[in-house]
Amino acid sequence: METHLGNIMTASTVTFGKISVGNGAPLLLIAGPCVIETPEITFEIASRLKAITAELEIPFVFKASYDKANRTSIHSFRGPGPQKGLRILGRIKSELDLPILSDVHTANEIDAAADMLDIIQIPAFLCRQTDFVLAVARSGITVNIKKGQFLAPWDVANIAEKITSVGNQRILLTERGSMFGYNNLVVDFRGIKIMQEKTGFPVIFDATHSVQLPGGDGTSSGGQREFAPILAKAAVAAGADGIFIEVHPDPDKALCDGPNSLKLDNVAELLKTLKTIRAAVAPGNPK
Repeated sequence: METHLGNIMTASTVTFGKISVGNGAPLLLIAGPCVIETPEITFEIASRLKAITAELEIPFVFKASYDKANRTSIHSFRGPGPQKGLRILGRIKSELDLPILSDVHTANEIDAAADMLDIIQIPAFLCRQTDFVLAVARSGITVNIKKGQFLAPWDVANIAEKITSVGNQRILLTERGSMFGYNNLVVDFRGIKIMQEKTGFPVIFDATHSVQLPGGDGTSSGGQREFAPILAKAAVAAGADGIFIEVHPDPDKALCDGPNSLKLDNVAELLKTLKTIRAAVAPGNPK
């Protein structure tokens, strides 16, 4: 298969706060619930993930959405909204001393989000919206691009170029699977290396959205969470710079993306395995 790689570049290092990712830096974990359900559950997840990653010495960014604007059904739970949601995330950031990632869906959210977040995420369905991408880029903070399910790996170079065109070089790219027929996704692990070499920016692998079955349950998305750990291991072995997972204390009761979320109690063992794989494929960096 011809991949149109063009000029090969060495992956750069992106730094935000105390964390660096890419170009041999330690494997990054981005994790949290799909959406803010209540402050209590959100704080519980953030606190436990902080403790787990501190013990394992894994750099950690907490993620949670305050508004899931791209739900399958009008009846789907969306979250508390920008104003209340950003306050909750701000408390987690200050009280737990954690870097925070969340996604934005409209241009009028960007300024408030940039004041609170360490990373703004561009949702997969919006990754080709040029004016929106440029507005996010102009915030100046780190941008995580979710690769659209409809894009080839080399296509993300065009998105990265939009962001760098306004002077923002702080870019993460996230692979989250490609459409494979109706209501199904498949992961091509060649894409991790292709995106790294084509763009020069770090690549994160979203293990839980990659096992999502979009719209698979009729009025909501289904998922096959049992396969997420397998894909996460494969991605680290393939050279991913970080792993993105959604977790919940009781995924079967989660208000959003439960079928593809991992149980919080199972995260530590998975991370131990991922760290071992990372050490094997990058022996110069035991992290």
